[in-house]
Amino acid sequence: MMDLFNTTTYKCSELITKHYSTSFSLGIRTLDKSLHRPIYSIYGFVRYADEIVDTFHGYDKKKLLAEFKSDTYRAIDEKISLNPVLHSFQLVVNQFGIEKDLIEAFLHSMEMDLYMHEYNTAKYEEYIYGSAEVVGLMCLHVFCEGNQSEYLRLRDSARKLGAAFQKVNFLRDMRSDYMERGRVYFPDLDYERFTEEVKHSIEVDIQKDFDAAYWGIMNLPKKAQLGVYLAYIYYLKLFKKIQKASSAAVLAERIRLPNNRKISILIRSYIKHRLNYW
Repeated sequence: MMDLFNTTTYKCSELITKHYSTSFSLGIRTLDKSLHRPIYSIYGFVRYADEIVDTFHGYDKKKLLAEFKSDTYRAIDEKISLNPVLHSFQLVVNQFGIEKDLIEAFLHSMEMDLYMHEYNTAKYEEYIYGSAEVVGLMCLHVFCEGNQSEYLRLRDSARKLGAAFQKVNFLRDMRSDYMERGRVYFPDLDYERFTEEVKHSIEVDIQKDFDAAYWGIMNLPKKAQLGVYLAYIYYLKLFKKIQKASSAAVLAERIRLPNNRKISILIRSYIKHRLNYW
């Protein structure tokens, strides 16, 4: 009967992923089927932690996050939880040997969102590592399926890809982060003085991360390569659209790619993958 319970908890994480992110769900579908459940489970875990700090207004966020953290480690140690998100996550952590250091760094970054509103360079890099780079490393553990030497070879590129994605998110969400949550993530940035020069300097940094990540994608195991490449292309296209927008436009609206554009990216990425034309 544990098989039924495990399957049900995996399905819960899949449902969460599909409801919260159509783009991420599209990417997962292009991974090998054997990777779907573990990646859904990682997303479900990080999504719920992020929800606590971003949307549970009117509740004791600090207490809720502390309980979530405690429940996470208990689930991993005891190999079971009645919280379906944590149960499916612990299955993945224990199966693929995801280090607790990665989980701790992620949860620490969520804690930072409770009290940090402006960042210097050191705190910015700390937050990027915990909120994004380690998520990429958790996924890399799954992609490498226990091959530690492969994991170590691709680790730096995975971190760069996670950093690129997060920084694009920061640019895209600058208005809502500031207006709704009072946060400015980019180090030493004055929101009221977000000029074209400042925007360009941020974009140069993001492009370096994208460039450094590409090698790793091309060397991923085939089971994972198309899905990660799709996510890379999606975020790169979004980044290019943001680059073309003015600094004023970035502060005025959340720049998006329409759904038909997402489908087009998926189709073209699939064709390139099949033809081995990158």
